[in-house]
Amino acid sequence: MTKADDPKLEKYSAPALSKGLDILELLAGQSSGLKKTEVAHALNRTVNEIYRMLAVLVSRGYVMLEEESERYSLTMRMFELSHRFPPTNRLTTVAGPVMEEVAHELNQSLHLAIQNGPEILVIGQVDSPGNNITAVRLGARVPLVFTSSGACLLHQRSAKERREICERHDAFNVDAQQTFEKAVAQVQNDGICESPSSVIQGVINLSVPILGFGGDVTAALTIPYVQRLHHTTDPDLQACKNLLIEAGKNISEKIGAGATVEMSGKDT
Repeated sequence: MTKADDPKLEKYSAPALSKGLDILELLAGQSSGLKKTEVAHALNRTVNEIYRMLAVLVSRGYVMLEEESERYSLTMRMFELSHRFPPTNRLTTVAGPVMEEVAHELNQSLHLAIQNGPEILVIGQVDSPGNNITAVRLGARVPLVFTSSGACLLHQRSAKERREICERHDAFNVDAQQTFEKAVAQVQNDGICESPSSVIQGVINLSVPILGFGGDVTAALTIPYVQRLHHTTDPDLQACKNLLIEAGKNISEKIGAGATVEMSGKDT
């Protein structure tokens, strides 16, 4: 028996709310939006009832209509709401102490990023305890296609979806996408991405995905690794990779990924 057939749930059914949520969930997986006829077909509803629901969602600011293409897509409204408290506040609250501990043990800075359209958005940042640091500003936005964080955030998507998302940014180019796909393959195969910074020469970005409920990617944890010439006691690159993988697992488990979610951590 499905949830829809459960007599206990039928008593509390709210068809209009269900239709609205169905639309939001459907559009959340569409990078290019959908026409109302496509929405109706996908949800097995009539165009008239879908149109009424879309009109309400547009008026409330959750969905936008592109007049020229007649396609509906999600606005940033859901993103804004999600940042008022749960999941982002919980994520940063849980990740903060872990990041502080790793920063002090490795003498490296760390930052935490989530997807914001075709960009990453840095929502957490911890400096290394040393005098010489390389850090990304809190609140910084960088095109996904140029970052190891982006490779972690999109590694569960199909190649087609990744390209559609990345090419929405003005800075997109084919060469960058090819390099990005190699970074994605690292995450898929090894659970970690190691790639030279596209912004600062000599910096190697190390990134791991943070997984939430059900094993879906929630965020990316990154070390912009720098090798200091006069700090011979600093942990080496491999030690940083190993500890970063463990930190990613730790945060993932704390926010709900659970012990059943496995993240590979093979040495690269």
